[in-house]
Formats: sequence, structure tokens, C-alpha cells
Amino acid sequence: MHYFPSHLGRLAATCLAVASLHLACLAQTSFPNRVIKVIVPVTPGGGADMVARMVTDKMSHALGTSIIIDNKAGASGSLAALEVARAAPDGYTLMQCFVATHSTNPAVLKLKYDPIADFTPVGMMARTSNVLVVGDKNKAKTLPEFLALARSKPGAMSYSSAGSGSATHLIMEYLENQAKVGLVHVPYKGAAPAIQDLLGGQVDAMFPSLTTALPYIKAGKLRALAVASPKRDPLLPEVPTVAEMGFAGFSAIQWWGLCAPAKTPEPVVAKLNKALNDALAQPDISKRLGDMAAEPTPITPQQFEEFLKTEVTKWSKLVKDVNLQIEQ
Repeated sequence: MHYFPSHLGRLAATCLAVASLHLACLAQTSFPNRVIKVIVPVTPGGGADMVARMVTDKMSHALGTSIIIDNKAGASGSLAALEVARAAPDGYTLMQCFVATHSTNPAVLKLKYDPIADFTPVGMMARTSNVLVVGDKNKAKTLPEFLALARSKPGAMSYSSAGSGSATHLIMEYLENQAKVGLVHVPYKGAAPAIQDLLGGQVDAMFPSLTTALPYIKAGKLRALAVASPKRDPLLPEVPTVAEMGFAGFSAIQWWGLCAPAKTPEPVVAKLNKALNDALAQPDISKRLGDMAAEPTPITPQQFEEFLKTEVTKWSKLVKDVNLQIEQ
């Protein structure tokens, strides 16, 4: 068996370090030099898709290259997430990560990807409040009245969700756990049919995103009882937070972000983050997101990573606390 002299070993290590530094510098100076693909884990036309398209369009101008959107729905976004987790970590394949792929799915599903270890967070695009709503004929005018009704009729009041294990389901489980009330869960295949049956009176309540619910609230067809965000939403300043109503620390938001495969070079991530945050700073983007009841949320990759870790921990703990079982 042959051994390298120690000085040759040190030389090899030095050369490897220099080569790695060279590749990082090369990535920083040459990236991007071809089309970037952003995989969006929902069908075209919805709120998440609209956010992805408007933001990446602005990013493409800043980066000097085309960004194409590839919609890949299925398995609550898990198919798209798995594809990106397995992609080359070069910055040319990204995904619009969101509350399902990186917050609630890891808590309720057995996934083939790790939401933290298999991704490099780039930044957050936008966020919106979740809002507890009831139909316009419901007797409850406030959250305390709603909870009182639920307690007076155990097992009689129901709520709709976009599906078992979805954010709209888990947020209501969160409220039930905190308030010690029992409601009947009625899952649907998506938020649209869930809110339609709420409008029709087939169910009593729902906890959708404000993006979904705001048009109906403005039209007087739904009544907002409380928002789940840490502070009141500027679009509904008269509606209190759940935390204000005696549930300290209650917080749940809908969010959309940008994630890359794990081990994407830091210079590439930094360039993508700058382009993303510069796009969010554009007045027209801020207005268009505001029209969707969403708020631009420019943060650093490090801040986004900490947010994701907190999300996974929070929802996993809730699922364990309530012993929630989701059939796959």
C-alpha cells in the first residue's frame, strides 16, 4: 500500500480548496447564462401561480435571462418538491415553495424529501393572513360567540377545508385544540369547492387565506370573525386576531417563497435573493400583491431558513398533540 507524503496531502487539500473557491467565483460571475426554470406546485391560474409569475417576471429582467414557469400539481405539491430536491444545485431549477410543501405536508405525510435538508432557501415572495369566516346567516358575530355556539352543540357544527392535512384543515385543528371545542371536519378537493359550500350553508365555517376569502367578505356573503396572523390585517383593521381573543401566540399564515436544491452555491443564492427582493420592492408588484390581499415579504435566505424550521416544528407538534392521522 502506498501513502502520500504529508506535504503532498496538504498540497492536494489546498488545491481542492482553491478549486472550490474558483467554482464559487465562476458561479457568481457567470450565473445566469441560460434559462431558469421555476416549478410551481399548483395548476395555472390560481393565487400561488399568479404570485409566482408576476414576481419571476420582474426577476428575469434583473437577472438578464428568461425565467419559465413549469406548473406541476399533484400530491399537495410533493411531486414538484421531490423533483426540485433531486435537481442539479446550480440555480437553474427552482421551485415556488409554499405552506403545503414546506410546512404542513412534512407534519402529516410520509415524504420522500426533507423540507430542510434537501433545499436551499432563497427568500420569501409574499404572505397573507388566514381568516376565520362564517356564512352571512350564521348567528356568531365574534370568535367568542362562535366558540360558545360550538360548545352548546357538541359535534353539530362543521367546517370545510381544502383537504385533509391542508393548511385550512390544520389551522382549524389548531383553534380547536387551543379553544377545547369539537367541530366536524368536511374536507374538499381544493379551496374553491370548500368555500362554495360554506357560501351555500352546507358547512358552518372555514379558515381560508384572506386572498381566497376577501372578495366574499367585501360582498357581505361571508363574515370575518378573526385573523390568524400575529397582528391585525390592514385590509380588515376592524377584525381582531385570534391571539387578541385570549389565545396568546396563535399564529398561522399562508406564504409563498423560492427554494433551490440543497448545496446550491452561496453566490448563486445571493444573486437570486437580490433579484427577488428587488422585484418585491417595485411599486407595481406591491400594488398587484396588495390587490390579492398579499404582502411582499423581502427577507434574507438565512431568515427564510429559520422561518421554515419554525414552521415545520410548529405543525409537527400540533399534529402530534392532537394525534391527527391522515390517510395517504
